[in-house]
Amino acid sequence: MNTVIFTLRLPGLVRKDLKKISKEEKIPIGQIIREALERYIAVKRFRSLRKKTLPFAEAQGLITDEDVFEAIS
Repeated sequence: MNTVIFTLRLPGLVRKDLKKISKEEKIPIGQIIREALERYIAVKRFRSLRKKTLPFAEAQGLITDEDVFEAIS
């Protein structure tokens, strides 16, 4: 269920750009904002998990992303 939880104040230029993108893409502004928030939250979660698992990965000799990709390939 969707719920309105806050009012968002945007600087004029951001609002103008958002309206332009909404019109060009034929996507409601609310949907653009929801998708942007979902991506932001996903990135934050990923970084948090990465930070927690980093010591374990390093102990296994996995230092870079390439090391990880090679190990799971």
